[in-house]
Amino acid sequence: MGRKIIITATLLGALGIILGAFGAHGLKKIVSETAVASYEVGVRYQMYHVFFLLFVGLSSFFTDAVKKRLFILTLIGVTLFSGSIYLLTFNGLPGFNVKFLGPITPIGGVFMILAWVYAAIQTLKMGKSTKI
Repeated sequence: MGRKIIITATLLGALGIILGAFGAHGLKKIVSETAVASYEVGVRYQMYHVFFLLFVGLSSFFTDAVKKRLFILTLIGVTLFSGSIYLLTFNGLPGFNVKFLGPITPIGGVFMILAWVYAAIQTLKMGKSTKI
């Protein structure tokens, strides 16, 4: 499970760098400053969760079952949160109406929060003698 998580994290990281570069260089020419700022939030939260997934994948104290749950929660969260923000950035451009995705963003945020809370709970359940 750890290998799969690390591979996914590195690919999400590479994608985050690509999307960030596009946001910094190409996006500013076609959408408003407000839309660019929102897009940058999506990139930032994606990158935060890349590091979270790397931590989870490399950890030796989470069981594979816990790692799998953290992986799924995080992947769903990033996909819904950042993915919807990326698409909403283009809302209003000719032929691009994705306003319906607006409610998806906070759902993704909830999944990301659940991943962090679940990690905290699993860590608290470990005995004090567990080496971290």
